[in-house]
Amino acid sequence: MQRRDNIGEESKQKAIELLHSKGCSCVITDGKNFRTFHQRGVKDLYDILNSEPKILHNAFIADKVVGKGAAALMIVGGIESLYADTISKAAIGLFEKYDIAIQFGKSVPHIINRTGTGICPVESLCKECETAEECLPLIKNFIENNAK
Repeated sequence: MQRRDNIGEESKQKAIELLHSKGCSCVITDGKNFRTFHQRGVKDLYDILNSEPKILHNAFIADKVVGKGAAALMIVGGIESLYADTISKAAIGLFEKYDIAIQFGKSVPHIINRTGTGICPVESLCKECETAEECLPLIKNFIENNAK
């Protein structure tokens, strides 16, 4: 399913600039409105998907780090396109499967955890998933278990 590119380059560039100038984890725009988020990991995307999913529909996202779990949340939310400073090869593969336009600064074999000692736990959880939808219950379980 090919999505249309409804968000202009000027709005995309503004989102990327906000990402870097405001120290955000991600910026979401519909081309007119810009929302900034600051939580680490996939928490913001998970919260948005569950509480305000319309924000993601046909949106452009500028994000610092995108692994397969974040990609799955964005895809299920129906984003139009993405810019990531850093993106994992697994996330790229998932976006390609859903024909979502992406740009990135650099791609890496996988996202590293916060301590730098191994693979990001969400990236590991989603490793064997074939579709974005398969990742959702794994991410939900991870977030709920780590909220305690």
